Amino acid sequence: MCGIIARIGHGDAAETLLSGLENLEYRGYDSAGIAVQNGSGVKVHKCSGEVSDLKSTLSGRPNGNMGIGHTRWSTHGPPTDENAHPHTDTVGDVAVVHNGVIDNYDELRTELKAKGHEFESDTDTEVIPHLIDEYRETTGDTELAVRRAVETLEGSYAIAAIVDGEEAVYAARKGSPLVLGLDDEEWFLASDVPAFLDHTDEVIYLEDGDLVVLEPDSYRISDLEGTPVERAVDTVDWDPEDAGKGEYDHYMLKEINSQPTALSNTIEGRIEDGEVAFEELPAGSFADVETVQFVACGTSYHAAMYSGQLLRAAGIPTEVLRASEYEATSGPVDENTLVVAVTQSGETADTLDAVRTATARGARSLAVTNVVGSTAAREADDAIYIRAGPEVGVAATKTYSSQAVTLALLTQRLAADVPTATPADDRDAMLETLADLPEHVETVLETTTAEQLAEETLDSTSYFFIGSRLGHSVALEGALKFKEITYEHAEGFASGELKHGPLALVTDETPVIAVLTGSGVEKTKTNAIEANSRGAPIIAVGPDDNPLADVADAKLSVPETHPVWAGLLANVQLQLLSYHAADLLERPIDKPRNLAKSVTVE
Repeated sequence: MCGIIARIGHGDAAETLLSGLENLEYRGYDSAGIAVQNGSGVKVHKCSGEVSDLKSTLSGRPNGNMGIGHTRWSTHGPPTDENAHPHTDTVGDVAVVHNGVIDNYDELRTELKAKGHEFESDTDTEVIPHLIDEYRETTGDTELAVRRAVETLEGSYAIAAIVDGEEAVYAARKGSPLVLGLDDEEWFLASDVPAFLDHTDEVIYLEDGDLVVLEPDSYRISDLEGTPVERAVDTVDWDPEDAGKGEYDHYMLKEINSQPTALSNTIEGRIEDGEVAFEELPAGSFADVETVQFVACGTSYHAAMYSGQLLRAAGIPTEVLRASEYEATSGPVDENTLVVAVTQSGETADTLDAVRTATARGARSLAVTNVVGSTAAREADDAIYIRAGPEVGVAATKTYSSQAVTLALLTQRLAADVPTATPADDRDAMLETLADLPEHVETVLETTTAEQLAEETLDSTSYFFIGSRLGHSVALEGALKFKEITYEHAEGFASGELKHGPLALVTDETPVIAVLTGSGVEKTKTNAIEANSRGAPIIAVGPDDNPLADVADAKLSVPETHPVWAGLLANVQLQLLSYHAADLLERPIDKPRNLAKSVTVE
């Protein structure tokens, strides 16, 4: 989940490394560091805290045309100066940054200590530069030493290394993302494209087992046996401005407000003559599907829940499973099972493991992701892209909306392709009204009263979100957003479950936020009134004529539209409520404690 950056070329590297780390801070911000090499030694600068803390410790920029950098999300050892990356060997000739988890680090550390290597941190990463140093001693060849070192590692890694006196960056990956950026004057390596998007949009997505050597005017890629491999060069169609905050105080607010554009991109070209159309998947592509399993984590899981409800309504047997528990909880699968992996980054470790498990059992796989060339997109049998553009805020907003719309379209495509399915009676109206969704989101953004409501409820002790059917997943997502960035206690429930335990916690200081969109609103109304009779303030989220309009203490309105899309409008209101509450509480909205954007460890 850490972010790594490397750069080599002509001119100074430090400024590029630091700006790249700032663009990667959504992947971790416990500590940060850089190492540069200019022919007079490897110079390491690192500290606990954010990239801004690192910059404040630098008196001038370190000189050197090549270097590596890292922003950390802690797995082994607390966020201290000593545990910050880059890590070096005993004498400081080899510096390494690493994303992933080395499972056998304890054994390797013991062996290396017995050979005289001295360690200074608690991290698993520190064994890597020591291994490279050890193999350099025995082989006399740094590239071969890196190859031997990574062959020794068990677990997951993306690494980048520099060595004193060598004008090269060495890198390798297994189970953690690494992308190569190509420019006329310089080469880059990073965990994600935004790290170098200001410099180039030409990229190579590296694959597991790739080893890369970058020199000032060339690069080469080989496998772990040393055999050269060719990887395709892709062009990223993200605008560099999309990865910045622009006029907004926070990335999250910018990304909430960019949802009309993101949704327009998601929808474009995907409804033709009243039918759902996906690139590379012609009509009938899913004709042999008998059962569907969605696998996802966090916000992506809530988007999968939303679509799972629609798919079951079409008569297709469907499970929505938490990727981290897939192996233990999934039912039987075979060649007629479609496993849909929902992952914004395409690099979520638990989701990738679930797909690999399903594939080994004979299932067909489909990735629904935001990132072209991601591991999920490459490993799945097919891929559909949500086209949301880069999202930097750790709390997902526009990607949830784009995921939910993409998946809703997928359900209608499946209902049309699967012979035993029954398309919804109002399918045509659903598809026709989708074109209005971006404009309806714009209306919510322009008319919302979420900031005022956040101020009025700021002293509450807990926040309960309830909804039924499609509204259930919206309630869960609303609660997740709220707890992620406000640090206040928030829970989401199916409406009918409120009275089976959680009602014991209800007081006049626990507002109940009721999602009143789609079917099931009468059940939500009944349970909200039960909470209200125990003193709980009720906040109704839905159209102005919702069933609680006359009794709710407050409301967040959404435009009238098809019930399937109304829940997504309610979600935008809940995003805004969470954002404004966190802003009033002066929380670090874009970098909530203990969390990172792309969870690449189990």
